[in-house]
Amino acid sequence: MKRLLLVPLLWAGAAHGTPAEDYQRYCEGCHGLNRIGATGPALLPESLGRIKPDEVRKVIAQGRPASQMAAFSPQLSASQIDGLASFLQQPPVTPATWNEPDIRGSHRLLADLSQLPTTPQHPADPLNLFVVVESGDHHIDILDGDRFTVLDRFASHFAVHGGPKFSPDGRFVYFASRDGWISLYDLHNLKLIAEIRAGLNTRNLAVSKDGRWVLVGNYLPGNLVVLDARDLSLVKTLPTGSRVSAVYTAPPRDSFIVALKDVNEVWELPYAAAQPSFEPRRIAARDVLDDFSFTPDYRQLLATSRKAGGGQVIDLDSGVVVRDIPLAGMPHLGSGTYWQRDGKWVFATPNISQGQISVLDVATWKPIKQIPTLGPGFFMRSHVRSRYVWSDVFFGPDNDAIHLIDKQTLEIAHTLRPVPGKTAAHVEFTRDGRYVLLSIWATDGALIVYDSQTLKEIKRLPMNKPSGKYNVGNKIEFAEGTSH
Repeated sequence: MKRLLLVPLLWAGAAHGTPAEDYQRYCEGCHGLNRIGATGPALLPESLGRIKPDEVRKVIAQGRPASQMAAFSPQLSASQIDGLASFLQQPPVTPATWNEPDIRGSHRLLADLSQLPTTPQHPADPLNLFVVVESGDHHIDILDGDRFTVLDRFASHFAVHGGPKFSPDGRFVYFASRDGWISLYDLHNLKLIAEIRAGLNTRNLAVSKDGRWVLVGNYLPGNLVVLDARDLSLVKTLPTGSRVSAVYTAPPRDSFIVALKDVNEVWELPYAAAQPSFEPRRIAARDVLDDFSFTPDYRQLLATSRKAGGGQVIDLDSGVVVRDIPLAGMPHLGSGTYWQRDGKWVFATPNISQGQISVLDVATWKPIKQIPTLGPGFFMRSHVRSRYVWSDVFFGPDNDAIHLIDKQTLEIAHTLRPVPGKTAAHVEFTRDGRYVLLSIWATDGALIVYDSQTLKEIKRLPMNKPSGKYNVGNKIEFAEGTSH
């Protein structure tokens, strides 16, 4: 896969121009007409939203280490760099577009599946592989989950986002980049198969239970894109009249569930028919949905809005909001987790704005406990064979800590600081739950492997900001404790 990097188009004797002229002179050759991206990533507000303005200025001035992005400070003055950084934070004068002909024109077949073996061509357990996203330099690692060795490492598109998803048999993994590129990789043969650009700013993707369809949710343009899972060829686009917050598959329902950011609706798209129409069943909600989680039986949806003071429970069978839930701050439901306590299901969610974890009784949706933490958190994970839920404190000065919460007592049993001063976040268990992998989010970071029972460190693999890791077996089996 060709890396999409910030690559300058160098011109001799730079003239002082407007920010738009500077973009055209130095950036357009790689980042595209109207900033939609080409060999370099899109430079749109939606794509740069999580990058601080000072970081944008720094990249323009100093480039990116170990990449083709050279420093512009020899060509541009400080005021020009400031002007260009501000210009990139504003929407283009002509709104960026990406339609069906654009999608089809971007489709690339990189390998012929019919010529590849259908069994794993490596010694690792195919259901205990990990897919690791190194966001620091935009690479993907395929990790043997028994030996903790890297089987393959390859360059990804810019800012892989939303979590890779797998085919039901675990052979294929699908990636979505923030720039809208969707990639198909064969885990049996350690080979990229196809890619297509489904949008200009993509939230995430989902794969149907039968392995036939990939659904992509876009912020820009606001729509849904259905792809053939075998080769990523375009099937159809579905206008939503809204940005799409998230798309997930609901296996027991044979459908996709879609959250919309600008419309008070949830959409359900059935896919079980021989030739599904993907016509949405529209379910009214009391607010827009930024984040949601399914109950273990996939009959109810626990959802929240970033601006709301709480959550709502939507019954997917009846299409009715059945309960409001008082949840302070900004709970991150998509990273919440369920487990059984005293024979009853409970749900716990971290909080992006407050140092607390909320634990709810799933039968009544009443709060059981608010667990105070060292700061706001982002990720929670567990495993059916683990006595602990691992939860980070991603936002705040103590983000080098990770809490281990006893699932029965609901007390913090341990607080680890794997690398003092460096962010510890996002854990994932091996398929059998024996080991847990934790990320150190730094350019000189690492993937740390712990024994999940003794908490002894087993191995440390140096990596460049490993932002997430995903175990094949846990994901395709929708295992308790992992994200779906």
